[in-house]
Amino acid sequence: MSGHSKWSTIKRKKGAEDAKRAKIFTRLGRDVMVAAREGGGDESANPKLKLAIAKARAANMPKDNIERAIKKGTGEIAGGEVVEILYEGYGPEGVAYIVEILTDNKNRALAEVKHAFSKYAGSLATNGAVIWQFDQKGMITLKGEMDFDEVFMDAAEAGAEDVVDEDGVMTVYTARDDFAAVEQALSDAGYEFEDSELRWIPQNEVDVPKGKALQNMRLLEQLEDADDVQAVSSNLNITDEALAAFQA
Repeated sequence: MSGHSKWSTIKRKKGAEDAKRAKIFTRLGRDVMVAAREGGGDESANPKLKLAIAKARAANMPKDNIERAIKKGTGEIAGGEVVEILYEGYGPEGVAYIVEILTDNKNRALAEVKHAFSKYAGSLATNGAVIWQFDQKGMITLKGEMDFDEVFMDAAEAGAEDVVDEDGVMTVYTARDDFAAVEQALSDAGYEFEDSELRWIPQNEVDVPKGKALQNMRLLEQLEDADDVQAVSSNLNITDEALAAFQA
């Protein structure tokens, strides 16, 4: 399993813990709002909104909060003024990072990201410094147990690039431009999503000493815990040894 996949597994296991934090409602509300802004307020015709609402409900977010976030996204009520920002940076041993931000306060978001990099011996980089080491692809993680061959055929017919089975969890990968079409096709075919997003996937992963790997994993964790951070990608290869030490 690649380092990227191992970190995705860690995040899935952390999901239940994350849902206990009050600030998760802020993130979930933004996800619902942006999904509605991009694809409309009808969840039956907007897979991204359907997934965002499902996540909000799973975290016991009040119905009124969800409906208000949808209306902000569609412009029915004021308050949907958020911006998307992409930061690039380096962690210990030159590990490359892309940090995706969704915020209503750019100064707060920048301060949080800077603090995380500084705390773990990293630094922000100029635009374009590391992004060339990544490709943006669609990642659709399917919910439930299913037959790999059946999923592969359905995904290929929808236009996906690949399907990967990671410890029984099926993830469909797509080209950036095909993501929305594949997402809609799989939704129409009756598949339920655990997650569905565009992610920056490293072209190659780098190996670093265990101590530096742990620093980078802690940096990843702190960045992802920041209120305004939507996603973090890195080209760190997380070895089994480093993973065991991190989880100890």
